[in-house]
Amino acid sequence: MSTYRPRRSVLYMPGANERALEKAKDIPADALILDLEDAVSPDAKAEARDRVCSLAHQYGKKEVAIRVNGIGTEWHEADIAAVAAAGPSAMLVPKVNSAAEVQQLVAALEKNGAPATMQLWAMLETPMAIMSAYEIASASPRLGVLVMGTNDLVKELAAEHVPGRAPLLYALQTCIMATRLAGKTILDGVFNDIKDDEGFANECRQARSFGFDGKTLIHPSQVDPCNAVFAPSADEIDHSRRVIEAFAAAQAEGRGVVTVDGRMIENLHVETAQRILAIQEAIEANR
Repeated sequence: MSTYRPRRSVLYMPGANERALEKAKDIPADALILDLEDAVSPDAKAEARDRVCSLAHQYGKKEVAIRVNGIGTEWHEADIAAVAAAGPSAMLVPKVNSAAEVQQLVAALEKNGAPATMQLWAMLETPMAIMSAYEIASASPRLGVLVMGTNDLVKELAAEHVPGRAPLLYALQTCIMATRLAGKTILDGVFNDIKDDEGFANECRQARSFGFDGKTLIHPSQVDPCNAVFAPSADEIDHSRRVIEAFAAAQAEGRGVVTVDGRMIENLHVETAQRILAIQEAIEANR
């Protein structure tokens, strides 16, 4: 867990909005996605590309990904060339549907001189992507993060946005399993109603309970509540420390059984406790 990087809150910022991009420097999101796709009209794509690439290293400790236009669009190749040269933390690509596309994207980054430290992030937002989730997630070491594109997925399924997200549960859980099997990070999709605070909080809690590492966001007002949900609570931190201490003491004394708060503790509980403390340490280091 020493390489853990907090991605509790990952905020989309419109690449065409210079004022918003400047304000993002003071927003406490763990990461930003500077968007060249949905948030930018066709006639503003080139200008937005130049703007976000010039800002790739202007956000302090925040991780910065640039979302390019998708494979097959008229802007895709120019986007990749510019983003590779700019060298942000990551390039996010929408509608990635196969391992072959991941390898194509990695080859394009390397051809255009992307730094070795720059990751590829891929959006899963079509039925084909869901059914190919593990192949996508494991296609390249450069692929570090999977991002759920829940709005497009709902459209593709001819489903509806409903509380609890029943139409998406299979897709969400499938992608989490695939990502964990591949040893990567996965982010939940966006919540559309910025005025529904309760609905947003419920969806964050659901996402964390499922195993998501964080959530993509569409408005700065969502950052603080999202950070709170995806950070370990004071009780979790305290319990984790006690689990680790009790297990170590039992081992030192040659005891095979140890309990904390009336529950038996095994190696798996210690590993979970270590993960929680590592997450908290990384969050503190990233402030």
